[in-house]
Amino acid sequence: MNIFPEIEESWKIALQSEFEKQYMKDLKTFLLIEIKKHDIYPKCRDIFNAFLHTPLHNVKIVILGQDPYHGEGQAHGLSFSVAKEIKTPPSLVNIFKELEKDLDIVNYGKGNLTKWAKQGVLLLNVTLTVRSNLAGSHQNKGWEQFTDTVISTISKEKEGVIFLLWGKVAQNKQKIIDVNKHHVLISSHPSPLSAYKGFLGCKHFSRSNLLLKKQGVEEINWQL
Repeated sequence: MNIFPEIEESWKIALQSEFEKQYMKDLKTFLLIEIKKHDIYPKCRDIFNAFLHTPLHNVKIVILGQDPYHGEGQAHGLSFSVAKEIKTPPSLVNIFKELEKDLDIVNYGKGNLTKWAKQGVLLLNVTLTVRSNLAGSHQNKGWEQFTDTVISTISKEKEGVIFLLWGKVAQNKQKIIDVNKHHVLISSHPSPLSAYKGFLGCKHFSRSNLLLKKQGVEEINWQL
């Protein structure tokens, strides 16, 4: 079984050496054992969807999530996004609430965020897989080292990228972002447990587009 399928060429060039490191080999072994005993999400073919839909040279914005959704049929490799025909999860509902308040855009019931990804929004989870119905089950197995390398690569090779860091897990990654080259917008997580602590009202969607416009970069159409 091919746990790590081919990824988009620009990412393949940037990350090839990472796949050859021992921690990634250990991670692959762990996943192969997990698959024999449990259902894991997303499906193997979807693990690297964020990279497939948003090549390195196209990255304008990075939205960091924590784990993939652990319910059946939800996760498909993009942070906060769910596959078509899946009920919108609570955090994404709050994202849409803020988007409506900020830009008067209504996306309710349209939980698949692939359209954003194709415009240059890298929807990256810190951990790229999870065991069915067990949040956090694949943390500290190697994914964090891999995605830290992804963030560092973006920081090093690009300029003017906007990092939306929602919640403590995402905010902990600020230390590997060159804030002299990039823009970092911070708020609480959109989860119902914390959205009222700063996410709702943060205006990150309009602020991101304003920053892109100032750089002469095409803005994101957030309408799904």
